Amino acid sequence: MSAQFSLDGFEAAPRASDRLFFAVYPDSSAAANIARLAQQLRAEHGLKGEPLKTERFHITLHHLGDYAGLPQGVVAASSEAAAAVAAGAFDVAFDRVVSFAGKPGKRPFVLRGGEGLDALVAFQQTLGAAMKKTSVGRWAEPRFTPHVTLLYDGKELAERGVDAVSWTVREFVLVHSLIGQTRHIVLGRWPLKTPAQG
Repeated sequence: MSAQFSLDGFEAAPRASDRLFFAVYPDSSAAANIARLAQQLRAEHGLKGEPLKTERFHITLHHLGDYAGLPQGVVAASSEAAAAVAAGAFDVAFDRVVSFAGKPGKRPFVLRGGEGLDALVAFQQTLGAAMKKTSVGRWAEPRFTPHVTLLYDGKELAERGVDAVSWTVREFVLVHSLIGQTRHIVLGRWPLKTPAQG
């Protein structure tokens, strides 16, 4: 009876297994450059953490929540917001690295940038404005710190400059991440207009 009482109306929420977010991926050349830089810096600083897989390097634009199962309603509303975005392709340049705060022993070591990310910041805000017109508006991030996570490590490293990694962003994507499985599944892609397309 005591077990029934303790559970009655207080069932534990299912563990989150699925994460959704809008993201930008580097092109294949830039991703390879990021991978080389991550390995180089790992060796230079004696870091123990393994770099992320090359195909998983990305910039998160807006986190859309963690769920127990894939929420089709959120996917649909996110896709609606993405389809409403009218924006052109733009360049990004990351030219420094630094450690972010994180769990003990698992600090994100990331690529950052300065003025070379102004167009990215503007695009993130444009996407957020489109999200606010749908039911996923509450996930629109008002503050944005653009970065690419290279690896996780216990060391805290001060910011330093690196040779710039740059590419032209030609699309953004909706990503389904399987939490704890290091798997990204792209659910939708939206191309950005090139100058020739007007």
